[in-house]
Amino acid sequence: MRNTLVLVRHGESEWNKLNLFTGWKDVDLSDKGVAEAKQAGKLLKAEHLKFDVAYTSDLKRAQRTLTLMLEELGQTGLETHKDQALNERDYGELSGLNKDDARKRWGEEQVHIWRRSYDIPPPGGESLKDTAARVLPYYEAHIRPAVQAGKTVLVAAHGNSLRALIMSIEKLSGEAIIKRELGTGVPMVYQLNADGTFASRKDLRV
Repeated sequence: MRNTLVLVRHGESEWNKLNLFTGWKDVDLSDKGVAEAKQAGKLLKAEHLKFDVAYTSDLKRAQRTLTLMLEELGQTGLETHKDQALNERDYGELSGLNKDDARKRWGEEQVHIWRRSYDIPPPGGESLKDTAARVLPYYEAHIRPAVQAGKTVLVAAHGNSLRALIMSIEKLSGEAIIKRELGTGVPMVYQLNADGTFASRKDLRV
C-alpha cells in the first residue's frame, strides 16, 4: 500500500488509570498500556504493514508505545523522529489533578468546557485549537510530505495531538473533532490520495 499513514494513541498510562489530567507530565505506560501497545504492533503486523519512518512526541508514554509496536513488527531499527510538536495538549493548572477533584474545585460545567470546547483553554494551558497550531505545521512540514512521497508512515502520539491531525486530514470542524473518541492503542490506518487528501480510514481492533 502506498500513501499510508498510521496514527496510534499511546497505550494506557499510569495517570490515565488514576483518572488524572496528564498533558505534558512525562508518565509511563501502565501494565495494561504495555499490553495495548504490543497488541497494536500485532494488529499492524497482521496487516503486513512495513514502515519507512516513524514520528512520536517528546513524552515517554508515546515513545514506549512506538518501541513496543516496532518490536512486535520486527522493525526496531526504523528511522524515528521525536518532537514536542506532537506532545499532548498542555492542561496547565489541571495537570496532575484527579478529574473528579477538578470538578469539585471549578465545577462540573467549567471543567467540561475546558475538556470539550475547541478554543477555550484551561488556566495556564492549551485549548485544542492551540494544540493544532503547533501540531499541524509539523505535520505539513514533515509527515504529510513523507506520505505523499509514497512512504508508509507511523505516528505514535496522544489523544489531542492526534485529534488535531485527524481534524486536518478528514476536514472536520472543531465541534466535530472534540466529539471523536480515540481508544488507547488502537491503530488508525489512513490511505491518502496523491495530493495528501483523505481517501479512507480503517481502525484495527481485536
